[in-house]
Amino acid sequence: MSGHSKWATIHRKKGLIDAERGKIFQKLAKEIYVVAKGTNGDPDSNPSLRMVIEKCRSQNMPKDNIQKAIDKAIGAQGGEDFESIRYEGYGPNGIAIMVDCLTDNRNRTASLVRSSFTKRGGNLGTDGSVSYLFERKGVIVIEKTVDEEELMMTVLDQGATDMITNDDTFEVYTTPDTFLKVKEAMEGMGVTEFLTSEITYVASNLVEIEDEEVKERVLALVETLEELDDVQDVYHNLSE
Repeated sequence: MSGHSKWATIHRKKGLIDAERGKIFQKLAKEIYVVAKGTNGDPDSNPSLRMVIEKCRSQNMPKDNIQKAIDKAIGAQGGEDFESIRYEGYGPNGIAIMVDCLTDNRNRTASLVRSSFTKRGGNLGTDGSVSYLFERKGVIVIEKTVDEEELMMTVLDQGATDMITNDDTFEVYTTPDTFLKVKEAMEGMGVTEFLTSEITYVASNLVEIEDEEVKERVLALVETLEELDDVQDVYHNLSE
């Protein structure tokens, strides 16, 4: 099936995770805390928790770390309160950037995000200025360990919207509602290793930048934002 490959962006993100594993795990633990706080910690009765756990597994977060984060959230009455905030803006060359945050101090986060955009040659936009350029999708990436035709038939039958074949990987895209069904069907085929497996935002159209210096400036802005403790995810439409 046709479509723009997002694997370059995903692959780069995985590299950052490998380099800063501890920090990424802290951010994932925060997401678990938010969706599991005050619950019984059962993902079967908490779809939001189940989705975050899938995301944690996709980033190779150890099971013990996941369980510790759940245990911390179970029965929590007071303690930390995090607010979900989204910032939208533009990087060099008008590249669209969307930043999702979890924070206990809105003013601090706003200041840090704004200064990051400014220092790296970008600028903040208004609410809705770039979010329309992204779609929420399930993204599942695996190595070529199964038959391509069989995989395509299986995932399409379970509601996948697209499948892209690369040199050494398959990328499967789903709606948020069909993500788990598609992944479980792939597991039923014998797939045990997932390079990426999460519901995320994917750019509807990617923007090519030929000037390598400008491209590096965009990536420098993205990395600066990703380094902020309050930032959970950064999405952009730069073709890498």
